[in-house]
Amino acid sequence: MSTKEYLTDYYQSRDGKEQTGRDTKEYLADYYQNYDEEGRLLSRHGRVEYLTTMTYIEKYLKPGMRILEIGAATGRYSHALARRGYQVDAVELVEHNIEIFKQNTQEGESVTITQGNAMDLSAFASGTYDMTLLLGPMYHLFTREDQLQALSEAIRVTKKGGVIFAAYCMGDASVLTYGFIRGQIFDIIEKCMVDTETFDTFSHPWDLFELYRKEDIDILRKEFPVTQLHFIASDGYTNHMRETVDSMDDAMYELYLKYHLATCERQDMIGYSHHTLDIFRKD
Repeated sequence: MSTKEYLTDYYQSRDGKEQTGRDTKEYLADYYQNYDEEGRLLSRHGRVEYLTTMTYIEKYLKPGMRILEIGAATGRYSHALARRGYQVDAVELVEHNIEIFKQNTQEGESVTITQGNAMDLSAFASGTYDMTLLLGPMYHLFTREDQLQALSEAIRVTKKGGVIFAAYCMGDASVLTYGFIRGQIFDIIEKCMVDTETFDTFSHPWDLFELYRKEDIDILRKEFPVTQLHFIASDGYTNHMRETVDSMDDAMYELYLKYHLATCERQDMIGYSHHTLDIFRKD
């Protein structure tokens, strides 16, 4: 058994039981009730991830497409696509996010929002959507079984030949930023969230975010009949220098975006990104 497997079992048997009485949905509800997700995506550093994701979505958009966004949060992507004339169905777990999603809906948008779980899309028929966006749920799934189930459901509801976008949070970027740059590395080690030999990371539902390495994502994808199209660093080095990015003037920011988009598929830089995007086609 690997160190990661051992620690996962350990926390599920010990701390997991101590934390009973609260499920993942409750942790997420508390988090998003108090976190300004809209503001993050509208900040200069947050817009790097958004603009990068939209750039790659646009590569595969065709007139008349039906789009499903799973884990739509407050609807930043769903609304943007609906306002371009696409039929968008959205699924979101957290009621607070759904309320904001509805408030942001403009007259004439062809968009729906349903409360639901990424691991159970039984309300949606198989082979329905030309494009499926899974841009948040993989952040909050802590077992391989749940991760595979969410991917399986996203692929099931997508048409053959359709494109799936799956987003992930990366471990090494978090070790660097929250561990070393912000000086919390020894606290993180004390909580047994980092292997001090490999510096692989370990998360639990009360930590809110599951952290990955590229090899973890590759292993998950290989379970399914899909063809990878792109693997990108959605925000690259941006979150390590967010204050610098937020203070850039327009000319510098546009140049930074150009640099980022020119380098975001370089595999030697993927691990430094806080967010990555795995894009693949259903065979």
